[in-house]
Amino acid sequence: MKRALLLPLLGVLAACGTEVSQGVPVPDTRTTQVTTTTSAAPTVPPAPQPATDGTCPYLATAFVAEANGQRVPKVKLSTEKPHPACFFYANATEIQLTVRVYVGDERVAKLIVNEAAPDGSQPASQPTGWTGGYVSGDTGVVYAVSKADAAVVVTTNQKQSIKARRIAEEAIKGLKL
Repeated sequence: MKRALLLPLLGVLAACGTEVSQGVPVPDTRTTQVTTTTSAAPTVPPAPQPATDGTCPYLATAFVAEANGQRVPKVKLSTEKPHPACFFYANATEIQLTVRVYVGDERVAKLIVNEAAPDGSQPASQPTGWTGGYVSGDTGVVYAVSKADAAVVVTTNQKQSIKARRIAEEAIKGLKL
């Protein structure tokens, strides 16, 4: 008889317990995985290529001819905006001087300079506030400097770095960087 009373009582208690537990919020014990993303390493844009005949918007052809010591019969521009690279020719096919300009991400500006004048090159610090380097070789000189988010790289077929430096300074002045 005790068993007969006990079984229905357990059923009632179990039913009451279920109703009470349904009304009580259950704490969330699931773990949440937090994914941290890091920004991708900056990449250097491809080297500009001569695309159209034109006039360099930030560097006078007469100045380049005088500073580089060669007549400039033709100038071509790349397609980069707002500052195209300027290609000054010595004749119909030979480029005597190139000025590449980059304005954007500071990390990319530094990478462009380091690519043009890698570690071990001569230090460059002209104009004031700009830093980088220059490299002399059999085919000429590369003078590359950056400041904040801007980079200017001058490549000349001349062997005197002073020529590349003077042209870089004039380009930076013309660009108002």
